[in-house]
Amino acid sequence: MHFPIALFTTYFLIELLAIIFNKDFLSKSSHLILLLGVIGALAAVLTGNQAYIAFDDWENESLKIFNNHESFANITFWFFFFLLAGRTFLVLKKKFTFRYRIIFLVLSAIEVFFVLKTGYYGGELVNKFGINKEFRINKDTR
Repeated sequence: MHFPIALFTTYFLIELLAIIFNKDFLSKSSHLILLLGVIGALAAVLTGNQAYIAFDDWENESLKIFNNHESFANITFWFFFFLLAGRTFLVLKKKFTFRYRIIFLVLSAIEVFFVLKTGYYGGELVNKFGINKEFRINKDTR
């Protein structure tokens, strides 16, 4: 699923814009996008686990790449989950100050690296080993 990649990257960008332009609606929008990203990441982790079980042609190399993909996906999910929980707590307590906004921005920038690594390994599984291609429409038959 590509939603977490798009949503977490968008979260970072909108959080950056909220700080640059000091706009409350951008900050609230980034919070909502973070929530949607966490929900999307949970769905991606759950469906990824199902895909692992459904695919029965694992080799050493593909299994190693899957394990890397799974590790980065789990790190990404839990990191953003705790980021969401912390941000929500601070917003509700009305303590989401400029200092915290900068800290969350830096943390999300670091975490975008893990999002990209997760996507990289996922792409390797599809492009190098054909995992999940059987569920795609063959372009030649259209």
